[in-house]
Amino acid sequence: MSAAVQLRNSDLASAVAEAREAYVAARPASRALHERARQVMPGGNTRTVLVYSPFPTAMESGEGCYLRDIDGRDYLDLCGEYTAGLFGHSEKRIHDAVRAALGRGINLAAVGEAETSLASLVCGRFPSVELVRFTNSGTEANLMALTAARAFTGRDTVMAFRGGYHGGVLLFPLSGTNPATVPFPFVMADYNDIEGAVSVIRENADRLAAVIVEPMLGSGGCIPARLEFLAALRKATAEVGAVLIFDEVMTSRMSGGGLQQRLGVTPDMTTLGKYMAGGMSFGAFGGRGEIMGLFDGRIAHAGTFNNNVLSMAAGNVALGKIFTAEAAETLFDRGEAMRARLNDILARAGTVMHFTGIGSMATAQFRAGPIERPAPPTPEEEALRELFFFDMLASGIYLAKRGMIALSLPVGEAELDRLAAAVADFAEARAGLLPRA
Repeated sequence: MSAAVQLRNSDLASAVAEAREAYVAARPASRALHERARQVMPGGNTRTVLVYSPFPTAMESGEGCYLRDIDGRDYLDLCGEYTAGLFGHSEKRIHDAVRAALGRGINLAAVGEAETSLASLVCGRFPSVELVRFTNSGTEANLMALTAARAFTGRDTVMAFRGGYHGGVLLFPLSGTNPATVPFPFVMADYNDIEGAVSVIRENADRLAAVIVEPMLGSGGCIPARLEFLAALRKATAEVGAVLIFDEVMTSRMSGGGLQQRLGVTPDMTTLGKYMAGGMSFGAFGGRGEIMGLFDGRIAHAGTFNNNVLSMAAGNVALGKIFTAEAAETLFDRGEAMRARLNDILARAGTVMHFTGIGSMATAQFRAGPIERPAPPTPEEEALRELFFFDMLASGIYLAKRGMIALSLPVGEAELDRLAAAVADFAEARAGLLPRA
């Protein structure tokens, strides 16, 4: 390692240490809460993605696209609850729908009109969804979709992609395995690698039940799939009789009918979740009638809260009245413009730092593009990502620790101007630490 690189890494470590110290000093209440939480919850939390060193910021309230933490600090919310917070924190029509549902009784232990109307909305929007069933999360939706594919094909093996994430028990790290992942027989391939993926499909043709793929990696870094890659998966799975599942839990916001509609590639099944019940717990899986028909007697699908009245009521308003196809298109265009603006700022600053993504989702990257698949981060990249996160918090902007942005509908031009200014300030203030173009 050259002396210049050694000095730069030393300076980077010092900058991160200083940012951490400032972070701790500004959040005594969050620190105290974390210490109490550790006494009753392992790690001091019940949701791993929200935790980071030295301790996570605890939020007290939200309004519109803004948050306030328990130390009284305000933030522009660009985390967007990892895409679930599409409607912000105070959409009156959703609040009214939830209050009305509460007034009619919470746990009715019966079917109701709201679930049929929400199912009709979902089936009417997504090209691949002829029939649909609801769950409580995207994780459950993916588990049930894979279960259906295995039963439909009479095969057992699932193909997934390194760096992909399909829920808390369907996590596929770049190397090794995750001990929480369900013990289905898995075969792996690299994202956007057409030749490699098709080869794995054909090699496992006699035992392959399903291929599950995100049309854009979410937690894997907002890396879009190339159209040719998805088209090749569509063709190869059809040839061997495997079920192609698009995990659109995150990407369904990319048009009125999801990314599948925008790209013109129709899978056999689709999984959904996140924002679709207006911020209430929600998941859904659907697809071809002959596959989904297995749930009409052959496969049992239980779940106390699958059709809970709050999610059903909020979902009808969220999809039926607010997030129309026109609203989805407007949000998509706003996100495309945002990412182009941020990347122009960074390019003019002379750094390879840039944002990947599609539409209203983006993730900060600290290596040269184009990036087609996730790769293990270098220690320098990890340090820069942490520094960016702390600097954004210091600027009053809250985003995911991994550098992901998910726009919500209340985010307007003033908020995007604020983000652009903060990124420009970061590029200028940290110019000596950022990798150069």
